[in-house]
Amino acid sequence: MDLNTISKAVVMAIGAIAPAVAIGMIGSKAMESIGRNPEAAGKILVPMLLACAFAEAIAIYALVIAFSI
Repeated sequence: MDLNTISKAVVMAIGAIAPAVAIGMIGSKAMESIGRNPEAAGKILVPMLLACAFAEAIAIYALVIAFSI
């Protein structure tokens, strides 16, 4: 394997692990908050979805960088 392939694999690995951990933490804390205060589920859902979208954007940036290498 050449260095180019290895660098693409490393970029995608790091770029996929970090957002996966972030999305897991976001979902965990949102469910914990809803469990504590079920009436606030509507107020928690929208910020949770926005935070998940921003975390997922990081994975997309990593994919774009891997394709540009």
